[in-house]
Amino acid sequence: MKSITDSVFAVSPDVRYVALYQNGVLESQVREGLSGASDSDSDKYEELLVNPTLLTLLKQRGGIDCGGFEYVLVRYGNFFQLVVPIEGGHVSVALEPSVDLSDVVPKVLNVLQK
Repeated sequence: MKSITDSVFAVSPDVRYVALYQNGVLESQVREGLSGASDSDSDKYEELLVNPTLLTLLKQRGGIDCGGFEYVLVRYGNFFQLVVPIEGGHVSVALEPSVDLSDVVPKVLNVLQK
């Protein structure tokens, strides 16, 4: 987890939070000094319940006739949430609302593909 987290945080100062949920184990880290950060219990349940459900729905839909599924980007009021499926789970990355998505998202995806 530490190398994934460090690599994703190194992409941009716009990375607020990184979570890895794999094989039933959740690990997460938050950048210090955030404004508008969500509650840690809320983050935990998003990673354990919401994101796995979203990924299941989107993978099934993508597999029907959309050419598959790669990732989902959610826009909350205080941040963007990028959720990327991996073997046995997902990686979730929260980004500042002012982020240049066309710059940062491909960089995060590149880190996760390694």
